[in-house]
Amino acid sequence: MGSALPLGDPAPPDGALPDDLAHDPSTPFSVYLHVPFCRVRCGYCDFNTYTATELRGARQDQYADTVRNEITLARRVLERSDAVRPAQTVFFGGGTPTLLPAGDLARMLDGVAAAFGLADDAEITVEANPDTVTPAVVRELAASGVTRLSIGMQSAMPHVLAALDRTHDPENVATAVSAARDAGLAVSVDLIYGAPGESLDDWRASVETAVALEPDHLSAYALIVEDGTKLARQIRRGEVVAPDDDTQADMYELADDLLAAAGFDWYEVSNWARNDAQRSQHNLAYWRGSDWWGFGPGAHSHVAGLRWWNVKHPAAYAQRLAAGESPAAARERPDPGARHLESVLLRSRIREGLPVAELTAGGRRAVASLVDGGLIDGGPVTSGRIVLTRRGRLLADTVVRALTA
Repeated sequence: MGSALPLGDPAPPDGALPDDLAHDPSTPFSVYLHVPFCRVRCGYCDFNTYTATELRGARQDQYADTVRNEITLARRVLERSDAVRPAQTVFFGGGTPTLLPAGDLARMLDGVAAAFGLADDAEITVEANPDTVTPAVVRELAASGVTRLSIGMQSAMPHVLAALDRTHDPENVATAVSAARDAGLAVSVDLIYGAPGESLDDWRASVETAVALEPDHLSAYALIVEDGTKLARQIRRGEVVAPDDDTQADMYELADDLLAAAGFDWYEVSNWARNDAQRSQHNLAYWRGSDWWGFGPGAHSHVAGLRWWNVKHPAAYAQRLAAGESPAAARERPDPGARHLESVLLRSRIREGLPVAELTAGGRRAVASLVDGGLIDGGPVTSGRIVLTRRGRLLADTVVRALTA
């Protein structure tokens, strides 16, 4: 059911933003819509998700209306602070958003459009399990305004999917991609590498299979063992072997080579796109530090440096909103030091890079040695930007520590 929520200051029952919050109207605004439902829980997953037996009073058939209640509250809150702006991006994540009827997702999107408006070129993404995608579903999503489908492929190898507790039929990935294409949607495919029992040849086959689908965008994430998950317990008991850092590094380099040869450019450590227009604008909003409101249980939000997060369980979330109260559990305003660390951590991961001028004096002194060590590309430094080399992408945490020392 996801990791514990962070601690923070109490959030007001009406969700009001602080009076002294300095809002910049030019800052882009994004919307995240969390759909916390899954048919089964994957052994590696630490997201705030729930199977049918874990809902304890929450109802999937009422979820869209509950989220629309939070959207109405958000409009009131932002209006009071003169912070209402059209959404540049909307992202349905989970969980499995496509477990809900397409009409429910459409009503949630209609609520966002009515409350904030949508930018003319808004990117609107729905994450999807391949088994839940049909031509009819995708056509309805496209008709509602969705522009992009992000398909959870994870692997082309059945034994790797089994190790991850993924239950979808790998053959359905191609069917889902075809349905999305026929409906005029852009397509992203997600992969995970480093699962127990996955060889380098297995990984090569998965990447090559994904490339053959001709997606517009591809994400490849290293498997991380999160405390409290089934996978963590299996590793602790010695039932499976923990991911090996060196093997995962080899897998990353293989993926980068294969994707570059297929015409994809990396634009974030774990993300590649066929061209600039196909980059995930929603995820770039996070990495660039834009504003966003996260709707749904456990969702996090950020406006003008203020962060807050909702109660985790869908039943508690629905009860708060039914009572006319904000579902926010707590909030915080990170100090300048914490905000600088976060900015370096996130912006150094993207290909457009981090301005050298935004580093502290200590961070600027570290740049030369990072270039000499092959972690930062020397070319962009001459024009004032920090851009990671491929070795630097593999050692991004090391780079961040040096730039924030």
